[in-house]
Amino acid sequence: MTSIATNLQAVNARIAAAAKACGRMPGDIQLLAVSKTWPAECVAEAADAGQRAFGENYVPEGSDKAATLAERQLTWHFIGPLQSNKTRLVANAFDWVHSIDRLKIAERLSAQRDVGRPPLNVCLQVNVSGEASKSGVAPEEVAALAQAVSVLPGLRLRGLMAIPEPTDDLSVLKQRFGQVRALRDALNGEGMALDTLSMGMSHDLEAAIAEGATMVRVGTAIFGARA
Repeated sequence: MTSIATNLQAVNARIAAAAKACGRMPGDIQLLAVSKTWPAECVAEAADAGQRAFGENYVPEGSDKAATLAERQLTWHFIGPLQSNKTRLVANAFDWVHSIDRLKIAERLSAQRDVGRPPLNVCLQVNVSGEASKSGVAPEEVAALAQAVSVLPGLRLRGLMAIPEPTDDLSVLKQRFGQVRALRDALNGEGMALDTLSMGMSHDLEAAIAEGATMVRVGTAIFGARA
C-alpha cells in the first residue's frame, strides 16, 4: 500500500479503538481527511484508498480541487475561517461548511446557494476555550445564532464544530469537548435535531470521540506534516 493508504488504515484503526473504548460504534464516527495544502493527486490517492470526505481551509485551493476531482463525486467540507467576500464560491463548491460564527456569513451562504441544489450542510464553530485569536461564536451566544441559522433557506444546520486550545492535558481536552456536546444536547432539547459534533484532530481524536464526536478532522496523520 502507498503511505497515504497505510496512514488512512492506521487512523481508521485509531477511530475504531477509541470508539470501542467508550462503548460506541466505529461506524458512527466519520473521518474527514484534511487535505489543505496537499495537491489533488494526494486527494486522489486517498480516494483510491476508500476515503470520501475531504476538508479544506482555503477557498480558491479547495474549490479548485473539488472541480478537478468532480468526477470522483467526493464530499467537500470547508473548515477554515470564512470571509464574506468568499461566500459565493464556497456556497456552491462545497457540500459542508463547519465554520459559521456569525449570522452575516450564514445569510450570504443561504442567498448564494444555487436554487435546485441540496441544502448546504453547516455547523456553528464554537470558541470553546475563549481564545481571542481563534474564530468561533462564544458558548453563551450559540443558542441565538443556532435559532437564526436554522430557519435560513438553502442551509441545513447539522451541529457544532470546535478547535480547543492545544494541550496535552487530557482532562482539559475532555472538558472542552464535553462542553460542546452539552451545547448540542441543549439545542436538541429545545427542539432542534442536530446530529453532528465536528471535533478532534490528529493529536486529540481519542478524547473527542470519548466525548461524543461524530466527525474527526485529520490531516497530518494521513498526509504527513506540512512544509
